Amino acid sequence: MPDVSPTARELEALKVLWRLGRATVREIYRELKPRDGELAYTTALSLLQTMEQKGLVGHESAGKAYAYFAKVRRDSVFRRLAGGFLDQVFDGAMGEYVARALQAKPPSVGELEELEAMIAEAKKRAQARDDKPKGGTR
Repeated sequence: MPDVSPTARELEALKVLWRLGRATVREIYRELKPRDGELAYTTALSLLQTMEQKGLVGHESAGKAYAYFAKVRRDSVFRRLAGGFLDQVFDGAMGEYVARALQAKPPSVGELEELEAMIAEAKKRAQARDDKPKGGTR
C-alpha cells in the first residue's frame, strides 16, 4: 500500500470502489453526487486521476471508458487512518480514544460483543509478546 492517506473525498470514492469492485467515472460520479450536490463530472474525473497518481486506484479499458478499481485494501486504509487519528488527536491514548468513541455513538449489544472479542484477541497477542524472552541474557 502506498504511504499515502486518502483525503475525505478520495475515501468516499474508495468506498464506492470497494463496494462495486470496478466502476467507471460516470458510475462513481453518480454515487458521489447525491452526497455533494456541487460535484461536477470533471471533478470526479480529476479526483480519480489524482488518486491513480497516488497509487490508490488503477484503471483498465472498458469499451470507450475506463473502469477504475481500488489498489489499496479497505482494512489497511482504515487501520492507517485510525492510527493516525489516534496519534494526532489523542496522543496515542487508546483508552481515551475508545471512551470518546463509545460516548459519541453508543454501540449496540452486538457491537459490544464484537468489541469484547477483539479486546480478548488483542490481550492474547499482548500477553504473547510480553511472554517472549528478552534478548541479551544467558
